Amino acid sequence: MNELSQIRQGALAPANTAEVAEALMSGTGLRIEVDRRRGRGAGLNMSGRFEPQAREAFDDGWESLEDLPPFKTEVQVEKPRSVISRNDSPDISFDRSINPYRGCEHGCIYCFARPTHAYMGLSAGLDFEAKLFAKPDAPRLLERELARSDYKVRPIAIGTNTDPYQPIEKEWRIMRQILEVLQAANHPVMIVTKSAMVTRDIDLLAPMAEKGLARVGISVTTLDRKLARTMEPRASTPSKRLEAMRSLSEAGIPTGVLVSPIIPALNDHEIERVLEASRTAGALEATYVLLRLPLEVSPLFRDWLLRNYPDRYRHVMSLIRSMRGGKDYDAEFGKRMKGAGPYAWQIGRRFELAAKRLGLNLNRRQLRDDIFVPPLGTGVQLSLL
Repeated sequence: MNELSQIRQGALAPANTAEVAEALMSGTGLRIEVDRRRGRGAGLNMSGRFEPQAREAFDDGWESLEDLPPFKTEVQVEKPRSVISRNDSPDISFDRSINPYRGCEHGCIYCFARPTHAYMGLSAGLDFEAKLFAKPDAPRLLERELARSDYKVRPIAIGTNTDPYQPIEKEWRIMRQILEVLQAANHPVMIVTKSAMVTRDIDLLAPMAEKGLARVGISVTTLDRKLARTMEPRASTPSKRLEAMRSLSEAGIPTGVLVSPIIPALNDHEIERVLEASRTAGALEATYVLLRLPLEVSPLFRDWLLRNYPDRYRHVMSLIRSMRGGKDYDAEFGKRMKGAGPYAWQIGRRFELAAKRLGLNLNRRQLRDDIFVPPLGTGVQLSLL
């Protein structure tokens, strides 16, 4: 393996910016031209890890790549048998979730959900952002599952894998319909998003919140508009997210901020500023997640870092590995969210002290599960008596 190959695969950090430039100019056979991926986060579109063959586009000297069209958003319908996903992870606060969509047009380069596109035979790179799947049957399936006699009520989390308010929600409105089902059943829901579109559904969320059935977390990664556009190209700007936070809070909807992901030497210096801005906007709770680089996310992120911040590549990756046991990622429960080691401890302590100073996390409001009313809609079997 030559030196440039080691750099691209993460086995070797480039010694200087000249070496980085050489690595970039040489290409990998996988990198997609700028004109074809404009407005996207990923620069690669490697084959899915389960595919028997890997295919690469390369310039054969006949300028054939110039004929390839730009990546456009395509949406296919997915018809799942059920819509509520279950988990027993010990380091997250919910045991069930709903994902109205598969893939996410926001294009966040760090998204830990990217590897799931491999199950569809697609790439975790540009395919994840451009080849999306919508689940229009989700509201009907949810209604049916909530009506089961053995269903036990627990808060449902939405937005944990891909954003329910990504741009295609404007047309498909699946999230809106899911909320209508939950509201009718008095079912508790927790939402996480980085889209200001969530304010569209204040008319549903406010009455639910008044009953203790809803709360919303807004993900704010940075206040730097330029960094946000590079890192999260089709998500709402930081200022729009703060405005959404304020609108939700003023409507009486418990709102929190998720500072995620924290990336050392890139946005970790903003922890206190993000918390202060969020508290001013009405946030009552705050939490954070350290950058996660599972499976295909690692090469995608490293390629993005080389393209956009080559002078920081060595420092950023060195700090990440210092918090992940010398690796790009450690999936062990208890460590995957917060990391380990002195630098991870420092981040956690800074976050804790800032949150305490600002009066965040003083009262974590628990959602109610005692007023649930099973649905009796279309497709739901009625009781005999």
